[in-house]
Amino acid sequence: MFVSLPPFLFVIPEGDLLLPNRVPPTHRTIPGCNINLSKELHTMLLAIDVGNTNTVLGLYPLATPGDTTLIAHWRITTPRNLTLDELGVLLANLFALRSIDHASVTAIAISSVVPPLDTILRRACELHFNLKPLFVEPGIRTGLPIRTDNPAEVGADRIVNCIAAIDYFKQAASTPPHSTPPEQYLSSRSPLGLSSRGEAEGPASPPAQAQPTNPPIIVVDFGTATTFDCISSKGEFLGGAIAPGLGISAEALFARAARLPRIDIRKPAKVIGTGTVDNLQIGLYYGYIGLVDGILARMIAELGPQTRTLATGGLAPLIAPGSQYLTQVDEHLTLNGLRLLYHLNQHTTPTAPTKPRTHPR
Repeated sequence: MFVSLPPFLFVIPEGDLLLPNRVPPTHRTIPGCNINLSKELHTMLLAIDVGNTNTVLGLYPLATPGDTTLIAHWRITTPRNLTLDELGVLLANLFALRSIDHASVTAIAISSVVPPLDTILRRACELHFNLKPLFVEPGIRTGLPIRTDNPAEVGADRIVNCIAAIDYFKQAASTPPHSTPPEQYLSSRSPLGLSSRGEAEGPASPPAQAQPTNPPIIVVDFGTATTFDCISSKGEFLGGAIAPGLGISAEALFARAARLPRIDIRKPAKVIGTGTVDNLQIGLYYGYIGLVDGILARMIAELGPQTRTLATGGLAPLIAPGSQYLTQVDEHLTLNGLRLLYHLNQHTTPTAPTKPRTHPR
C-alpha cells in the first residue's frame, strides 16, 4: 500500500546539500522576484558580505558580465558559532525558501571582516558548492589605489564599497551633486531642517554649477560601526572615519542606565518628547543624524563642494532621509561591489593571501 504525501515532504540529495524537491528550473520563478529561472540563470554568482552583526548574501547572473540584476538576497545574523554541517543546513534552507537550485551557483565572492569565520566559509564553499571562493584580501585585483598610511589596515568591506560607489555614480551620471559649501548650507538651515517659520523644508536648491567628470565621493556604511569612506576625483581611496554604530550606541545606553527600557529605533513623530520612549527615540535618532551630518559637513569642506554622497548598510534607509547630506541610498552596494570584483578577477590568479584582518562594521 502506497501513501501519497505532499511534494514538500519529499527530500532528495543534491551534492552535499539536502534540498526540497522542486519543479525543473526552466519553469520556475523566484518568490518575490519577477525573474524566471531560464537557462541563462543556471550560472550564478553568490556574493557574501560577512559583517560583525549581519551577513548579507546575494545572487547575480553570470551569463552577461554587465548584468546587475540581483536575483535573490538574504540578510541573516552572522553565524559565528555554527559548525561546517550547520552552515550547510543554513545555506540549504535559504536556497530552498526561494526554490533555487544550489547547483546553479558557479562562482562565489566573499567579503569578510570576521577572520575566525573565513576558514569555515572557505571549507563550506568547497564542500557544499564544490567551488573555491574569491575572498577580498591582499593579492586580488581591485583597481582602487589606496592612499592611507597603512593600506593593509583597510577593511575588505570598505574597499568593496568604494569600488561599487565609483561604478554607481558612473551609472547615474545625471545625479545632482552637492554644490553648496557645508558652512553656507548649514547657515541657511536650522539643525532640524526647519525654516524660520518653523515649517519643514526640503534640501536647499543650490545654484547650477559645472561639475567635474568624476567628483569626489563619500560612502557611509551603517553597520555595527558606521564607516565614512572618501574617494578622490581620481578614484583613489583617501581614508575616512569610523564611528560607533547606532545599534551599539543604543545598547551602551541601555546597559548603563538601569531604568531606561530598550526601544525600537525609528524616526520619532516629534522633537520635544513627553515620555521616556519618545525621549529616547528623539535622542538616538536625531543625535545620530547630527553625528553623521557633522562629519559629512567637514569632509565635504575638505573634498570640495561637488562631493557626492552614498549611504548603504542596514540602517541607511532609516538615517539617510533625515540627513542634510546623504542624497543616495543603495542597500546592496557591497554585494554589487563583490560582483564587480569577481568579474575583474575571473581571469586573474590571485597571489598567496596574507593573514586576514578584523575591521569594524
